[in-house]
Amino acid sequence: MQTTDWKRIAIFLGFAFGIAWAVALVIALTGGLQNSPDLGGGLTLALVLLATGYMAAPALAHVLTRWVTHEGWQDLYLRLNFKQGWRYWLIVWLGSPLLLLAGAALFFALFPQYFDANLNTLQSMLEAQAAQAGQVMPQMALWPLVIVQGLVAIVIAPIVNVLPILGEEFGWRAYLQPKLIGLGARKAMLLMGVIWGLWHAPIIAMGHNYGLEYAGAPWLGIVVMTWFTFVMGTFLGWAVVRAGSVWPAVIGHGLVNGFAGIVLFAVQGQPNPILGPSTAGLIGSAGFALAALLLLLSRRAWTVPQPVAVEPPSA
Repeated sequence: MQTTDWKRIAIFLGFAFGIAWAVALVIALTGGLQNSPDLGGGLTLALVLLATGYMAAPALAHVLTRWVTHEGWQDLYLRLNFKQGWRYWLIVWLGSPLLLLAGAALFFALFPQYFDANLNTLQSMLEAQAAQAGQVMPQMALWPLVIVQGLVAIVIAPIVNVLPILGEEFGWRAYLQPKLIGLGARKAMLLMGVIWGLWHAPIIAMGHNYGLEYAGAPWLGIVVMTWFTFVMGTFLGWAVVRAGSVWPAVIGHGLVNGFAGIVLFAVQGQPNPILGPSTAGLIGSAGFALAALLLLLSRRAWTVPQPVAVEPPSA
């Protein structure tokens, strides 16, 4: 039976939380997420610190923990293992946007007053961009534009987001998850979700994902974010176990970050962000929640596939 190395887990968490929360303190002291200094080109100091400091903290924690504990550099989960795991790469690549859209569809079905079939939000954005360029926006169908943009995001988002997302996943799924999986999939995924959710707490308190204009802010936002990291993390964690590689999690996480904004083009009014339609909301995360439930109910889902032995050719 695999033993759980709590000492290394504690050291890893100390680094992961310590580095990230130190970066969050700098962001808070320099205006927070809302009033961060503008660096030009659409970038703020907060965005740069989030991408290069906060999101990199788990990967740095992984490296530092191995270094200070003399653990060695085996089992980094960086091998592609494509021959064994290509199915899970594909499932995550195609499944993540479908699960995201399923949660949004459920939200709009329950709260149809927030669905804007005319895409007025997108219309206003395009008109503002055209006016800024001294042009008049031509009449055009917007839904085909959204569909094309979504398809482009599915292809490009995992590539564009690979470095910042690897900063998280090389820590969570490539180091912490293998340390916890000996507890069993259910306990491990629950602990992973709680840890990952609480790690986000400082930036959720500054308005990340949910803003600050909701009842129970920021504590309710932290709780709901923890729920979301549990259900999405279970889906990603399963793919990593089955593929024997961290890359499916990098793909799925990158897709969620890059594709999630598509849903907001169809929103009108002021829906409660704690509920949705964003995939980080309670209802918006329903697709990932269903996937997590099915995976956690199945013991076979977490069995590492064995390579098929090839018979040598007979003489």
